[in-house]
Amino acid sequence: MNIAIITARGGSKRIPHKNIKNFCGRPIIEYSIEAAKEAGIFDIVMVSTDDKMIAEISTNAGAEVPFMRSMGTSNDYATTADVIKEVLETYKGMGTNFDNVCCIYPTAPFVNGEKLKKAVLLLQESDFDSVMPVTAFSFPPLRGMELKNNKLRYKWPEHAMKRSQDLETIYHDCGQFYVLNVDKFLKSGKLVTDNTGGIIVSEMEVQDIDNEMDWEMAELKYKMLREKGRI
Repeated sequence: MNIAIITARGGSKRIPHKNIKNFCGRPIIEYSIEAAKEAGIFDIVMVSTDDKMIAEISTNAGAEVPFMRSMGTSNDYATTADVIKEVLETYKGMGTNFDNVCCIYPTAPFVNGEKLKKAVLLLQESDFDSVMPVTAFSFPPLRGMELKNNKLRYKWPEHAMKRSQDLETIYHDCGQFYVLNVDKFLKSGKLVTDNTGGIIVSEMEVQDIDNEMDWEMAELKYKMLREKGRI
């Protein structure tokens, strides 16, 4: 069995009510719920939250909220792994176990069912511990500089004179979702291990949302993609 868990804590600091804030006409969490249901590969699509308003919006969008998140996983120090473990343990206590779990962040409007299904199938057809979406850095990190006492210097001077196209492509986490083999996750306690697979996502479909400027940029990207029929 496969389960999709959307992790949506109520206590957002930098953007109040971030997980249910209006994004291009809808509460942003609805995009993650819709993507999980659209994938057609999850037996259960649920939201882990400590907030009654988030729970109500989530159930109205078609997700399950069979129990509320505990205080221990609702504070600023609880990790995503802690939340996933709690959900899996609670379901186990109810007599339900899962083979794979997909953790989707509630502020991931660029995720769709196709990407989720692709990641789950890759996990199932491989020996990976987990699978996650990644995107290439827009500027080669190996050409990066450091600034100390107003003085610049290349962090890796051996790459300073190399052409960008000759440097290795380096990727970073999209911060959207993780698909995990449950048994391997419970043993390691990690979302990302030395045996994690990746699917590549366009930079246009990735936006870290930590402040209001990030939010505006995400909406601009989303509208552009929608106009081009790519979302």
